[in-house]
Amino acid sequence: MLNVTDVSLRFGDQKLFEDVNIKFTPGNCYGLIGANGAGKSTFLKVLSGEIEPQTGDVSLKNDQRLAVLKQNQFEYDEYQVLETVIMGHTRLYEVMQEKDAIYMKGDFTEEDGMRAAELEGEFAEMNGWEAESEAARLLTGLGVSDDLHDKKMTEIAGSDKVKVLLAQALFGSPDVLLLDEPTNHLDIKAIQWLEDFLIDFENTVIVVSHDRHFLNNVCTHIADLDFGKIQIYVGNYDFWYESSQLAQRLASEQNKKKEEKIKDLKEFVARFSANASKSKQATSRKKLLDKITLDDIQPSSRKYPYIAFKADREIGNDLLTVKNLSKTIDGVKVLNNVSFTMNKDDKIALVGSHEVAKTTLFQILMGEIEPDEGTFKWGVTTSQSYFPKDNSKFFNRSDINLVEWLRQYSPEDQTETFLRSFLGRMLFSGEEALKRPDVLSGGEKVRGMLSKMMLSGANVLLLDEPTNHLDLESITSLNKGLINFKGSIIFASHDHEFIQTIANRIIEFTPNGIVDKEMSYDEYLNDPEVQKQVSI
Repeated sequence: MLNVTDVSLRFGDQKLFEDVNIKFTPGNCYGLIGANGAGKSTFLKVLSGEIEPQTGDVSLKNDQRLAVLKQNQFEYDEYQVLETVIMGHTRLYEVMQEKDAIYMKGDFTEEDGMRAAELEGEFAEMNGWEAESEAARLLTGLGVSDDLHDKKMTEIAGSDKVKVLLAQALFGSPDVLLLDEPTNHLDIKAIQWLEDFLIDFENTVIVVSHDRHFLNNVCTHIADLDFGKIQIYVGNYDFWYESSQLAQRLASEQNKKKEEKIKDLKEFVARFSANASKSKQATSRKKLLDKITLDDIQPSSRKYPYIAFKADREIGNDLLTVKNLSKTIDGVKVLNNVSFTMNKDDKIALVGSHEVAKTTLFQILMGEIEPDEGTFKWGVTTSQSYFPKDNSKFFNRSDINLVEWLRQYSPEDQTETFLRSFLGRMLFSGEEALKRPDVLSGGEKVRGMLSKMMLSGANVLLLDEPTNHLDLESITSLNKGLINFKGSIIFASHDHEFIQTIANRIIEFTPNGIVDKEMSYDEYLNDPEVQKQVSI
């Protein structure tokens, strides 16, 4: 059990959290959530001992081990992949190194023999004889091929390094596992494997993630960092979100009878209890949910931007025709004979690990680059608005403020009142609206680009990884905005929930061309014929 007692931390005048008292118990997975800058990653560093709190302490029994997902991909460049994983269990690795050093001695003494015997006993207690096979199983599960296990870290790709560091954290069944954005840069198969691993994990997990589908699948509890406090809620992310929204509605209806509120709560809890996840913890989670009272749920201070896309013109039946598009970049053929027709009401998700292919297609469709071969044609009733993965060129001005920046993209109303009101809905209120474009954070730039797109009145939206840099609140708002959009969409994303709830058509880029299916994302992933076609 990991105990947090009266922990407080400030950076200058900024209070991140104070008087935090939590017991993180075995068998549970806690999703740590909070707005960008709230201090989620900092709190994990406090738990790991990397940062000392100003007050309070974090305690773990002496015989228990805590593991952390490392973020520095270059820290282990001189070590072999398999060895790097085993280094996740520090004491086991130390024993292995000392034991090997003794056996390598030319003048092996009686004292060396006694020490070796001690080490062998400790090594066996820590299941050392299974260490290499366990490390290999973790690597294989995450998609790191066997031929890479004996290579040095410096010799493998960055995407594989991420998986090795994740395997390192998982290795040896730590008593407490701290994971900061573990799904970043993972492909869908690796994420699914990790979900299954954590669902079966019997010890304590504390995870920070912007992936709502992942949080919903693995979390038994949500640790909500809000108001400078951390409140624990039973259930997954969707349960927390819906309960906080319910709490806000109930709080705004003060004259409503308490009995009616309790009835609403019981119906709400019953709905979520019936939809418990596939995990073996589902039964105990349901029991906990059933015990929730009206006082257990609190409204959140989170702010959600208002994102709503409205087309100025109804779209016709003739949208987009792509014929035999090919493009080579830096000697690599990233698009090879790509053809498809976009239909009215299509919301197409571009998926697959070929990132450059997706971005290149967007750039061709928006006229930013020319294809080597093939053609495309937009219908006469269409108008397009584009969200590029790299939006930096739109924000390189230091001579204007955000209101003036947005004015250039507002074709109708350019008044200060309208623009400030619009920016306010996108969480740029007061002085925030007077920031220079070149000093905006990544998340602020994304909200700026979405504001620009909303003002365009386009009936076709093209979005290349729009959830990058966004917090969960903004992702949720964008998700809803795109679900409600009456036009057509082509978008690329790694967010499972985002794709599943928006797309009605999937186009996957594979080494053998595209796979194009009109179905939801979950249907696509679970269709044996599709997966056979993808793996060929």
